[in-house]
Amino acid sequence: PIIVSATLSLGSVIILEAALSFLGFGVQPPVPTWGNMLNNAQADMWTQPFKAIIPGFCIFLTSLSFNFVGDGLRDALDPRLKR
Repeated sequence: PIIVSATLSLGSVIILEAALSFLGFGVQPPVPTWGNMLNNAQADMWTQPFKAIIPGFCIFLTSLSFNFVGDGLRDALDPRLKR
């Protein structure tokens, strides 16, 4: 149960870190994080939209994949679901 809970909450932690870094409260700018990349791309949003689309899609894809792994682990390891 602990492993399943950890994988399910890891997607939320990634989104939280990206949001805090985007707002300036997370990891500070010399370190490249997806939130910092989105914050830096904010000035060039209309001329170079892929500077914001690519990190945003990576955040989405990573969070979704950890949620799928957590669901798969829950289905595989939960004895109440087995018949």
